[in-house]
Amino acid sequence: MRPINETFALHIRDKNERCRFTLCTIFRTSTFVIRIIYKDYMKTSFFLALGLALAMSASAQQRQAPEKYSPALKQLYAIADSATSIIDTPKPLIGISVSNSLKRTCTRSIELAGGIPVIIPATADPFVLEQTVAQLDGLMMSGGEDIRPSFYGEEVMKECGEIVDDRDQYELLLLKKAMDRNLPIFGVCRGLQIINVAMGGSLYQDIPTQRPSQVTHSRSDLKPGPAHSISIVPGSLTAQILGADKYDVNSLHHQGIKKLADGLKITAWSVPDSIPEAIEAYPVRPIMAVQFHPELNASIGDATHLRFFQHFVSQAKLFAQAKDIHSRILSVDTHCDTPMAFGRGGSLAQRLERQQVSIPKMREGFLDAQFLAAFLGQKETDQESLDKAVANCTYIINKIHTEVAKYPESCGIAITEADAWRLKAEGKRAYFIGIENGYGIGNDLKNIKKFYDKGVNYITLCHSADNQICNSSTRTADENKGLTDFGVDVVKEMNRVGMVIDLSHASMGTFWDVMKLSTKPVICSHSGAKGVHFHNRNLNDDQLRALAKNGGVIQVCIFAWYMSPNSKTTSIDDVVAHIDHCVRVAGIDHVGIGSDFDGGGGVLGCQGSNDMIRISVKLLEKGYTEEDLKKIWGGNFFRVLNANRAKR
Repeated sequence: MRPINETFALHIRDKNERCRFTLCTIFRTSTFVIRIIYKDYMKTSFFLALGLALAMSASAQQRQAPEKYSPALKQLYAIADSATSIIDTPKPLIGISVSNSLKRTCTRSIELAGGIPVIIPATADPFVLEQTVAQLDGLMMSGGEDIRPSFYGEEVMKECGEIVDDRDQYELLLLKKAMDRNLPIFGVCRGLQIINVAMGGSLYQDIPTQRPSQVTHSRSDLKPGPAHSISIVPGSLTAQILGADKYDVNSLHHQGIKKLADGLKITAWSVPDSIPEAIEAYPVRPIMAVQFHPELNASIGDATHLRFFQHFVSQAKLFAQAKDIHSRILSVDTHCDTPMAFGRGGSLAQRLERQQVSIPKMREGFLDAQFLAAFLGQKETDQESLDKAVANCTYIINKIHTEVAKYPESCGIAITEADAWRLKAEGKRAYFIGIENGYGIGNDLKNIKKFYDKGVNYITLCHSADNQICNSSTRTADENKGLTDFGVDVVKEMNRVGMVIDLSHASMGTFWDVMKLSTKPVICSHSGAKGVHFHNRNLNDDQLRALAKNGGVIQVCIFAWYMSPNSKTTSIDDVVAHIDHCVRVAGIDHVGIGSDFDGGGGVLGCQGSNDMIRISVKLLEKGYTEEDLKKIWGGNFFRVLNANRAKR
């Protein structure tokens, strides 16, 4: 008998010598090997014997094979299987910045609060971090070493502690990417300090040297027990979580905030030396940090400290919900003036701080589509000036087409709702075109069809001054005057062609004239509600109800002056208040969003396309549903667009 492990090659020829093949079969058993030789005249017997041999071999192997897993591994896998649910109940994914001192306490606290913790690998590659952050629903910045003072414009003092340059670069890049995407962020100890530095603040390199006091801020141990007391700002998020205006904390740091970054507020100080112990950006931005270590207490079951993580995870859940909804809906911002930046070094492809709308920022904010305005400032209405206006309008529209065409892998021109859905399915941003100021059509009605054929979907009848079509809401001879004779013809021609009429900037008289005359629903592409803040650019409740009766939509703008009396403090909450008011008065089917970015738009908490996801989070907090968001973000507007484009 041959050895068990030997391979038998059986060469067989058929009687016509037409084919030659090799059948290699190894049959291993404890005592024998079966060899079967195929003959042309015994096909049936061969297959029966082969099947029997295989069965015998498998049976013998099964009897002899050891268990695949050890008892301990089997027990662990059984636990894993028992934790598998037949119901899809996703938890938010919380990234944690890695550190040399990172303990199980951080991950355990997030687990107890209902999140899924994941440690983010340390890397200074911004592209890796961008893709990593894109998968997260929240970010926790952990404690650890000191931060290099050059990042806040200072030289290193001898009292400065251990600095890890790789970690500084990693965390600052990580924070930049997370803040660009509006992730909820929670920091502890160093986490508070790096957040403040990342947002433009500075630090005491060594509190005992630079701010001597009787409070011992630095401890060599990591213990849950109290080190000193803090005083908490009443009504702050920190006060709500701790349920007190004074508290004993386990402060473990020799550095602290010296200059607070813009956009943050201090909500707790150490007693009695007033070193900042807690900061937050709520409700404007989802950022909070504390100088102490609540994870030490939360991880061992302290209910009070666990509330920090429960709040953090609840914000991450809302953010995850908003992202999920945006993956299914079509979102559109119906007005921005970004084309004005194209001639000043701006680009749709670049992520520039000074430019509020771009492909990267739209991607970060989960915004699918954007109307780019061909804007013309109002000038004289003599024939020569009108001809120049038409030429300028044509030039801007062509420039928009040229700019979008540069990046076919990332975006495209959209004319219809179907175009926008197609581009979204391809992972691209959709760019629509509108004309801001009917001054651009001159005094020739044929230009309406000409621009329509070039992809223009709406025309704002006027801007901030009266023109050849109508009176404006600002710098007007008479707010109660409306359409001119030419303006009446313009409205009729726009209805005939399928061009949407935009009444933002229009006078009260123009608004009511169009309401009587138009046979198609209209829009106000970037306006607000006088019921929240009285401004001549906003609509009163009667206008909102008339707009709803017309089937139209008010697209709430994000322009500080139109949202509140104090433009310096206007925030995203003011914008949401306008949306909420318009929904109550006009109904959920008649409200949308039109930012006016790159044309003066922007408020605290919503400064660019990347911040648009925050509006959805805010609306979800107020109880709006996915169906509501679907309508507000595009469903209502596209209904109007489709109604106008429909042939009579």
